[in-house]
Amino acid sequence: MANELAKETSPYLQQHANNPVDWHAWNPESLRLAREQDKPILLSVGYSACHWCHVMAHESFEDEDTAALMNQHFINIKVDREERPDLDQVYQNAHYLLTQRSGGWPLNMFLSPDGTPFFGGTYFPKQARYNLPSFTDVLQRVAQVYAENRADLAAQGRQLAAALADIQPPRGKETPLNREPIEQALSRLGDQFDKVNGGFGDAPKFLHPAELDLLLRNGHKTGDEFVLHMVRYSLQHMAHGGLYDQLGGGFCRYSVDAEWNIPHFEKMLYDNGLMLSLYSAAWQEFGEPLFARVVEQTANWVLREMQSPEGGYYSSLDADSEHEEGKFYLWQIVEVRQLLTEQEYEVAKTYYGIEWPPNFEERAWNPRVRATPDFVARHLQVTHEQTEALIASVRGKLFAAREKRVHPGRDEKILGGWNGLMIAGMARAARAFGREDWLRSAQRAMDFVRTALWRDGKLLATCKDGKAHLNAYLDDHAFLLNAALELMQTEFRKADLDFAVQLADALLERFEDKQNGGFFFTSHDHEALIQRNKTAQDDATPSGNGIAAQALLRLALLTGDERYRAAAERCLKLFFPALQQAASYHCSLCTALAELLQPSGLLVLRGKEASKWQAALQRRHLPDVITVVLSDRIEGLPETLDKPSGEQTTAWLCRGTQCLPPVTDIDELLRMLQVG
Repeated sequence: MANELAKETSPYLQQHANNPVDWHAWNPESLRLAREQDKPILLSVGYSACHWCHVMAHESFEDEDTAALMNQHFINIKVDREERPDLDQVYQNAHYLLTQRSGGWPLNMFLSPDGTPFFGGTYFPKQARYNLPSFTDVLQRVAQVYAENRADLAAQGRQLAAALADIQPPRGKETPLNREPIEQALSRLGDQFDKVNGGFGDAPKFLHPAELDLLLRNGHKTGDEFVLHMVRYSLQHMAHGGLYDQLGGGFCRYSVDAEWNIPHFEKMLYDNGLMLSLYSAAWQEFGEPLFARVVEQTANWVLREMQSPEGGYYSSLDADSEHEEGKFYLWQIVEVRQLLTEQEYEVAKTYYGIEWPPNFEERAWNPRVRATPDFVARHLQVTHEQTEALIASVRGKLFAAREKRVHPGRDEKILGGWNGLMIAGMARAARAFGREDWLRSAQRAMDFVRTALWRDGKLLATCKDGKAHLNAYLDDHAFLLNAALELMQTEFRKADLDFAVQLADALLERFEDKQNGGFFFTSHDHEALIQRNKTAQDDATPSGNGIAAQALLRLALLTGDERYRAAAERCLKLFFPALQQAASYHCSLCTALAELLQPSGLLVLRGKEASKWQAALQRRHLPDVITVVLSDRIEGLPETLDKPSGEQTTAWLCRGTQCLPPVTDIDELLRMLQVG
């Protein structure tokens, strides 16, 4: 019989609905059961694309004997970390305090009935291995400790609650804001830069989009060649690696090695939205064809596999297919030989490294670029054009054959914040490359969010099969606000401006700490948990406070509403001591700080040839200019945008408190913007 998870919308929770474990969702009824039965809670947090979550599910949660132990001693609660990032944050913090080790997924925490954790870990094997105890031993030991040491656990719980409270940034002495943290972040990233493989640090290797965005903006502004090199070199190596899907486009979450060869194969919407924005900006900066190809392939993957018929973007693709990690993406030499002509095989062998030693568990090949097209051309003694055509033919044949395989599972819930990241990425790509199909995709997704997730003046977090629910979080509001601003710069729609204002007002009203500054991760009317976070550090996604501050500053420019700029400044003042101590962990806040200290310019274009002027600008990287193109049929615009319209195309450029005279010549405008 199905357990309580059968009623949930999350595909991850539904995957566990037929486990012999008596699973519950996190809700008041489940917590009441723990109190009434005086049982500890086993809280298990994961997500549907997670490989080790599947491993533990198959080993333990589908096992009758293990389930019997769980059901006897615990109230078992399953949480989808993508639907409940608030719970995930709190208990990841608690895991670190209890174990002094970083967490991850699956996360398995043991809680008192009031929600206070007293023990936890990540993956536990069914049989003791990897220097880890067996899960059944853990269950029995925890049940014994809970029964015999209740007073000690209560004392430990009080200490943990105090430690969790101390994580929050106190309001310290107000220090004048300056660029020092930005310079510190650039220096620290330079120290961490992998000069051989690109990226930062050693394995496992993550994408670090907030860090690369800060470097690209500052490199453009200062012309610092090393800063720009870090960005370009990292993006080149990521695009050539096995982390990137060489056949179908899109990035996996991280590489298990330092050389970008092998990922855990899950593809997340948020990573790819961020990388679309970053590669589009890098193409504008460097003009490198590789970056254009990455954008096109990734955007086409989004259209092909990640957009729902209603418009919203799905959450992720699984790491596994047919119960094997990476099976969909991996190749054997015999398969490749059968699909390709002799000349194409020679190209594949050289370009993708087929016939190198297998790079996945010494048994299969995950394609990655091993040689430049020029090297392949010289090696095969053919022209560069012939080589490019052969590479395209190889890619097309392998992709067509791969499409016939069993595809990884897809998590089809639609999350507000992750949609914000992808809408922004698709809008940015559409603007850079003049692609109307990508723009319409982004607009459809935003229209879906407005229709399905915005209810009675409040934003909801998730939607699946027509059911939207759960209070939205800071990240949902901040990422969607930023997305609305990106959409407006690609094609102005008054509805996007109106929605941006609604989201910004909700941020200020429902999330801002009015006394100390900054934004809580959960709203003021959210369920009370054992910790209420203000997230400042960047992770796989930029921090909600960092993106909120950036977006509010830009919205203030567009609307002239000083409330938004003031809230962003209060946020930066609160976190400024944290930036001074560890700036490279707060790159999105550093980007906001740079924008506060030297505001972006606002460029308004209006007139008959305005779209042509926009096309001339969109090929350039202008990170410090917000551009809006207006038609003659828009009413109710704020004064900052409501410029006179006429036959002659005119540009109005304002920087800070200074507005330059209107410009009616495109070459003069380009000179003013200092672009060629």
